Parts: sequence; structure tokens; C-alpha cells
Amino acid sequence: MSTLQATAAITSANPPAYKRSRGHWANVAARIVRNPLAMTAAVILLALIGIAVFAPWIMPADPFATSMFTRLKPIGTPGHVFGTDELGRDLLSRLMLGGRLSLFMGITPVLTAFVIGSGIGILAGYAGGFINTAIMRTIDVLYAFPSVLLAIALSGALGAGIVNALTSLTIVFIPQIARIAESVTTQVRRSDYVDAARASGASAFTIVRAHVLGNVLGPIFVYSTSLISVSMILASGLSFLGLGVKPPEPEWGLMLNTLRTAIYTQPWVAALPGAFIFITSISFNMLSDGLRSAMEVKQ
Repeated sequence: MSTLQATAAITSANPPAYKRSRGHWANVAARIVRNPLAMTAAVILLALIGIAVFAPWIMPADPFATSMFTRLKPIGTPGHVFGTDELGRDLLSRLMLGGRLSLFMGITPVLTAFVIGSGIGILAGYAGGFINTAIMRTIDVLYAFPSVLLAIALSGALGAGIVNALTSLTIVFIPQIARIAESVTTQVRRSDYVDAARASGASAFTIVRAHVLGNVLGPIFVYSTSLISVSMILASGLSFLGLGVKPPEPEWGLMLNTLRTAIYTQPWVAALPGAFIFITSISFNMLSDGLRSAMEVKQ
């Protein structure tokens, strides 16, 4: 047996082991896990969401029970770990239950705007020409207004309430997401593989479904996650101004408004809702930055 035949026999008897490469999203998840800031933010957010979801079962007291004899108790008071508010209600219980509305009003408008804004932007970016011009100039009209002023104006016109606040915030975020969606779709539309699919006779719907969506939804989603913190701050601001959640429902922005008169007597108690808003917002920002960094790594 020759050397070549012997080598072939050994190779056939012991075929080389091939390791299957991980997918794109598996690599993104692996890089996020190795990011300590992103993981810390994720743990904090999961804890806050878990507390908000299970609040009715783990609250230490009735968040609506008032008592003028226990109003504005300091942090560490027996039976009231975080003190009480201006009506004697347990502040820890109200913060736990208030997280439900605060997180809901922060996440829901962004998710709704993500769906609507992505559809508008992808349509404008892929169609191009007159359709792109008509859609994007209309979007620019809304985008020209500062987010805070537009949210206040829309909420003031629609009236106070959770539904109207959610509607106002959704309208605020649609132009921002639509501009990002249009930008990335325009880049993908000019790619060689899209031109090849178009030359092969594929329909516009097939090209968008098979080639465009998979390449544009990632960047749009990453940008949308960065808007959740802004949404929470705007929602809290609307409640602070009386344009969002109505009393006696607990919500961090509304609680910050009702406790502002106690800033000179119990400043630490009055600052707690603002601290929760800050911690949640910065956690969403850190998680969004980690996701962006993980997705920008080129393979």
C-alpha cells in the first residue's frame, strides 16, 4: 500500500469533525452575556418586571388604604419600610403596584410604534420615488416637533387618561422609528442580492419578506429599545402634569407629582418614585447599548 493510499484509508476511518457554527442571534446573545453592564441592566429589569407582575400577591400592605395618623412617615418606619405618602398609604406597596402602569406605559407605545413605524418606513424605503417623498415629508412634519411638546400637545387635545396618553406617545415615536426603517431599507434595497432576486422575477412581496425584513428589523429593533427609557420619562411627565394616569391609581410619575409638596418635610420619601424612574430608564439604556454593540460586531 502506498503512502497516499494509507493516508486516504486513515482519513476515511477517522473523518474530520466539523463544528456547526452558531447562528447570528446566538452569537448576539453570547456577546450580550459577556457584557457585564448589559447583564446587570437585564437582571434589574427582570426583577422590576417580576415585582410589578406579582405585586398583588407580594405587596406588604393595601396600597389604597389611607390613614391621616400615619401620613408622611420616614423610610424605615416599622410596618412601612419605604415610609408613607401624603395620605398615609404604604409607599412600598404603591411603588410595587405602580411599576405595572409605569412599565406598561413605557413599553406599549414603543412596541406599537415599532410595528406601525417599521411598516411605514419599509414601504417608503423599498418603494422609493414619489411614494418615498410623500410618506417621508409627512413624517418630517411630525418629526419637526420636540417629543416632549408634541406629547403634551396631543395629550392635552385628547384629554387625560391612560388610553389617550398611550395614543399620544405612540404618535410621538412613529416618525422616529419610520425614519430609521426608511434609511436601513433604502440601503438594503440597493444591495446586490436584492437586485439578483428582482432580476430572477421575484415579486416585491417575496423580496421584502425573504431579503429585506431579516436585514432591517434588527437595527430597527435596537433603536426602538433605546426609546423605551424616553417613553417611560415622557409617560411619567404626562402623569406628573395630570395628563396621564388619574388618582388614586399608583404610577411613578403621578406619585412624584403628589409627593412634591413633601419635598421639604420628607425629601427621601418624596424622591423614591423619581429614583425608580431613573433606575429603570438607565437600565433600558444600558441594555440597548449592549444589544447595539453585540449586533454591530462583524463576523
